[in-house]
Amino acid sequence: MAVRKLAEGIFEVGVIHWDRDLFDDLIPLPQGTTYNSYLVYGKDKTVLIDTAEPTKMDVLFNNLDMAGVKKIDYVICQHAEQDHSGSLAQVLDRYPGSICITNQKCRDLLLMHLDVTEEQFKVIADGEKIDIGGRTLEFIFAPWVHWPETMFTYLAEERILFSCDFLGGHLTSTELFVSDYKQVEDKVKLYYAEIMMPFRKNIVNHLKKLEEYKIDMIAPSHGQVHRPIEQIINSYKGWVSDDVKNLVVIPYASTHETVAKMVEYFVDALIARGVNAKPYHVTRSDIGGMTLDLVDAATVVLASPTIISGPHPDVAYCAFLVNMIRPKMKYLSVIYSFAWASKVVEVLTGMVTTIKPEILPPVASKGVARAEALAELDRLADQIAEKHKALGIL
Repeated sequence: MAVRKLAEGIFEVGVIHWDRDLFDDLIPLPQGTTYNSYLVYGKDKTVLIDTAEPTKMDVLFNNLDMAGVKKIDYVICQHAEQDHSGSLAQVLDRYPGSICITNQKCRDLLLMHLDVTEEQFKVIADGEKIDIGGRTLEFIFAPWVHWPETMFTYLAEERILFSCDFLGGHLTSTELFVSDYKQVEDKVKLYYAEIMMPFRKNIVNHLKKLEEYKIDMIAPSHGQVHRPIEQIINSYKGWVSDDVKNLVVIPYASTHETVAKMVEYFVDALIARGVNAKPYHVTRSDIGGMTLDLVDAATVVLASPTIISGPHPDVAYCAFLVNMIRPKMKYLSVIYSFAWASKVVEVLTGMVTTIKPEILPPVASKGVARAEALAELDRLADQIAEKHKALGIL
């Protein structure tokens, strides 16, 4: 690996994990990820901001050796998750006398999960500053982006915000800085959708708080460093706003083609009314693409056959996903097929409880979709078009 320079006396010494393909046994990583660790030299103190995933601590130590580090005074832990703090105990052991600086909640979590002691910590308050010799580090508490103990670190003299998970993304590159934002925007947006979107309201407040600071560079814990910062900040402001787009996301499964044909007809009906639609055949499609579209979509329509009175499990998963990541969608409906009895609507709408979209009347087809069901699909398309017009997005 390599030591990469952000500014004079400030280096990225973390890990590029090129071939990691799954995060938290949950989130696919098609481009791997990074565990960014930042080395900051002051005239009096040497500081390491975050460590690395414990399986990659040898890479972190090699980079620290390449940087010629003989002593670390402070290790700042911004977040207790293992990809940030998993190597903390070993770093503290490797550099005797080093102290971990963090907040009370983070300290308690680290004591719970790592082989560290209370004596190895200095607990700081929100807004507290430390002078490391010609450089000042300020700690900004940022709960729920995305854990309750998360914090940022602001280097005042160089106007660098070390933003923890916030404003980051799961991507890998030998380029330290973003050179073409359009090339990384969807990756950063997907990271927002999968990890940050459930805390959208908190992020609104954190963005407002950061307006008090003069920031020239944003150095997150995953992905590349942003310089200039306007594009990533403006993207986030759009994603966390209440504004939605003229888009209907349609996750569907189809056992005997009835639902697939209903979805095809429905998509055509929406297009005819000027409404954009994205169908996702969930047994075959990239769920990451669907998650990206959920950031902005005004409407979600779940479409499923009836299987033992309930929905297809993969469509139920999509309802669970919507409930978990809490998009700002305004409307929800269901399309389904059945033969004798069905609780598809009750199950799917009952799974979406963390947000409160307006539930539009469902469309059912008993057996093959005939004229009556198709007319109901036209009615639903009409209703969605009118709702989107009322929002001013159509």
